Amino acid sequence: TIGAVVVAKGRRRDSAIRLAGGLEAGSSHPYALAVGDLLESEGLEATSVSDLRDIEAGVVGRLRGEDVGLHRPDRLPKGVQLDTVLAAALDEAIRAGHGVSVLCRGGEAHALFSFVHDDGREGADGLVAQLYRQGVNVEILSGDLQSAVDAFAASVGMPNGAAHGGLSPEQKVRFVEERGATHVTMMVGDGFNDAGALAKADVGVAVGTGEQVNLEAADVLIPGDDPRMIATLVGMVRSAQRTLAFNLMFSIGITLVLVFAVMNGWYDQLWVGVLVHEMSVIVVILNGARLAGSDGWWSLLSGTFLSLISDIKVSLKLATARWTS
Repeated sequence: TIGAVVVAKGRRRDSAIRLAGGLEAGSSHPYALAVGDLLESEGLEATSVSDLRDIEAGVVGRLRGEDVGLHRPDRLPKGVQLDTVLAAALDEAIRAGHGVSVLCRGGEAHALFSFVHDDGREGADGLVAQLYRQGVNVEILSGDLQSAVDAFAASVGMPNGAAHGGLSPEQKVRFVEERGATHVTMMVGDGFNDAGALAKADVGVAVGTGEQVNLEAADVLIPGDDPRMIATLVGMVRSAQRTLAFNLMFSIGITLVLVFAVMNGWYDQLWVGVLVHEMSVIVVILNGARLAGSDGWWSLLSGTFLSLISDIKVSLKLATARWTS
């Protein structure tokens, strides 16, 4: 949400908000949505800006022949300086752990927008705690100011050392590549700037509706807004790994036992070996099917048994009808 809108000396607040709204008109970034909410709450219409394009740490366009843009304060265009009013507002925002964007027009800084990071998805703190319990290391990669990223990390139970701010999309990619050299990495993102890192990670996860480029770069899509689904995903994958390992070892073990039994003459009836083998296959199938639900073995077995009885009854009715006709 918007924390404050501070304008430079001689500038109008409503004009700054309208121009910021025009620059953010085509973006789904949380800051853009916050600016849109501010426009709506104050009954203002966005200024029409042409040639809109994303740049590193900002968005730029053209307005009546002048360059206009919203920039991160440490990535201002060359020659742009903050006056005393904007500089004081920037210092205050950094101390408070807020995000900041500076509105520039014609080579001058016109206004400063601060953003309060109270928009974390519900369950984010629970997600971090659960991932820690699962033995997963969690780090934040963000293009925002380091002070704002540190404040958000603290709000979800993460140490400052795990929060990395001021990163461009290319720096996110390099970070994931470096982590990938020593760790199995999973990158989770929901914005355009995450696409490259999603593609480089061992597992890329797009959350929410996502940008189209994210959906193409990711391996997994979590369509909902509940971030705790990520921990659920990790748990499901580990359960599947354990089940697969058990099924392989069990199948191989039964086969070796049967071969050893035949070689030592423990039985000489073919049906015994076939029965044992088929029973082992059923165990493997049921163990694998257990992953499809969370109701336990008994529910799975009873459901399967009832389905078999129902199918047998239907088959007998069809057979009886055919014989009598």
